[in-house]
Amino acid sequence: MGLFSKINAGLKKTRDSFMGAVSGILNSFTKIDEELFSELEEAMIMSDMGMPTAEHIIELLRKKVKETGIKDPKGIHAALEEIIEELLGAGEPLNLSTSPSVILVIGVNGVGKTTTIGKLAARLKAEGKSVILGAADTFRAAAIDQLGIWAERAGVQMVKSVEGSDPASVIYDTIAAAKARSADVIICDTAGRLHNKKNLMEELKKISRVIKRELPDASVENLLVLDAATGQNAVNQAREFKTAADITGIVLTKLDGTARGGIVLAIHDELKIPVKFVGVGEQIDDLQPFDVKSFARSLFSAENAE
Repeated sequence: MGLFSKINAGLKKTRDSFMGAVSGILNSFTKIDEELFSELEEAMIMSDMGMPTAEHIIELLRKKVKETGIKDPKGIHAALEEIIEELLGAGEPLNLSTSPSVILVIGVNGVGKTTTIGKLAARLKAEGKSVILGAADTFRAAAIDQLGIWAERAGVQMVKSVEGSDPASVIYDTIAAAKARSADVIICDTAGRLHNKKNLMEELKKISRVIKRELPDASVENLLVLDAATGQNAVNQAREFKTAADITGIVLTKLDGTARGGIVLAIHDELKIPVKFVGVGEQIDDLQPFDVKSFARSLFSAENAE
């Protein structure tokens, strides 16, 4: 299954909900007026784009309608697709320009953080990179065990310690192992406690200091994993984490199981954080790089591609 097909299938619930509402609105109007804009805005809010983002899109839509002279409400369909694509920009791939590069994975429990690390490790290994995992979520023995299962499944090495160990010391040991084994990428798990806990944020800062000290010139990605099914709560988590950590990208999991895919736009528009990967299934290859054009096409098209 190609990239577009995976995202297209993964967005089915969002598309059916959002485009079903949009098509119903456009088919019920014979002219473009304020009532039409108001109903479209409400449909966007219901798909969890959030009020600020929905208002921004409607503002851009009004401008495009005026500039292009669209008269038929059905012409708004293509205009919305263009606006969403423009709003998301060109997209940003992972920055893995040094060897080793570091990926620090952050997120609360239950969002699919460990699964994401395993899938990401498998993807990078398939691209020919040597990967080593650091099991720095030391507050739950199950987290270390789960990461070990994924390391084995992905065929990559893992550095771990015992439950209750200092997470920063595990990162230090992982970096040392990566240097000794000439690894290309280090992926570090972190504790999945609530984002409003001060000690977690202090822990993240300590880990960052270790990385900067031991690998001062390394490319570092701080990826925040969010569960798409939680809608605006995921946006709130991103907002809280952004205030305490230098988040460089979002991994949005469980996109295939929710009608709330509009949060992709809310995160990007409100917080200016790029979505770098999306989870569109349970298989090891179902973590996909986020592609703006594929997302926009999939959101507005029920057709399958290659």
